[in-house]
Formats: sequence, structure tokens, C-alpha cells
Amino acid sequence: MKLIIGLGNPGKKYEQTRHNVGFMVLNAIANELKASFSEKSDLHSEVAELNLEGDKLILAKPTTFMNKSGDALQAIVKKYKVNVDDVWVVYDDASLDLGTIRIRQEGSAGGHNGVKSIIDTIDSQTFWRFKVGVGSPPENFPLEDWVLSKFAEDQIEMQNKIIELTKESILNALQTEPTDESLSLN
Repeated sequence: MKLIIGLGNPGKKYEQTRHNVGFMVLNAIANELKASFSEKSDLHSEVAELNLEGDKLILAKPTTFMNKSGDALQAIVKKYKVNVDDVWVVYDDASLDLGTIRIRQEGSAGGHNGVKSIIDTIDSQTFWRFKVGVGSPPENFPLEDWVLSKFAEDQIEMQNKIIELTKESILNALQTEPTDESLSLN
């Protein structure tokens, strides 16, 4: 069994923001696999459950805000008895250029409050991370405002391409297991 959790903030206000690329990637995966999400209030998430070649796959989008992502993860792990080694987290990374993804198994939260919440909850820094580059904010632009802003018109095409590349990387990793690597469209 694998659990892929995409990080983001709930609500229409945040739908197309940089902080919600985790949700965007999970929506792309669900669309590709013809799965649909349903609200699971006891899991603090929207969840899609499916079988992929005989293995159970759970896709989850927390309905908590970003800094409480660990609460949703904890509820899901407990209910489905998911091993921490089988947890994959998809999220935005402002230290990576737009058009880049980095896949890593270990590391710190790197200042990302959603990842910090997960690390604190599972008491481990070892889980697969699919970090989607959203670019750094311009000078004098606060990071919090940057990640809660939408992509500029001239970035939408690259945003869509990196979501597609991340989706394909995850689907491939489900067949072969992930490896530490960086991929770039630039």
C-alpha cells in the first residue's frame, strides 16, 4: 500500500496558488487513473482509494491548513495502517526554480510548514518527497505572500508542464520505486 499526500490549503481562495501545487499534482494523478476524491472528515482529507495492479493506492489532500498537514497524515496512517516508508509527500518548494522537481527520501523541512508538521507528527525525516519548484519570490516580496499568490500569466504553461512531469514521475515511481533525483524542464 502507498499513500501519496499532496499538500495545500483548502478553499477556493487558494486553489491555483503556488502553495497548492501538491493538490494540483494529485488532481492530475486522479484524473489519469480515473479516480475521484471524497471528503473524509474523520481523516481531515479528501481521499481517493484505488487498486493499481493489485496494490492499494491512497491519494489524499488534507482539508486542514498547511501547517496542520501532519494531523491529516496521522489520521490516514492510523486508519489504513500505512508504513511510514510508504508515505510520499508532494509539495511546493520556493527554493527550486519553476520547471524543476526534486525527489528526495530524507531531509529537513527546509522552512516548509506543511513538511514540518508531517516531520513532527511522524517523528521522522525519512519519507519520499516530491518537491515541485515554484520559484523564489522577487526581492522584498515576503515568502508567505509569494506561496499564497497565483502563478503569473506567463508562468501558467510552465506550471502545467511541471505538474504533468511530476505526475509522470510519481506514476513511474509506483512501478519501479522512487530514486533521489532532480528533473528540470529548463
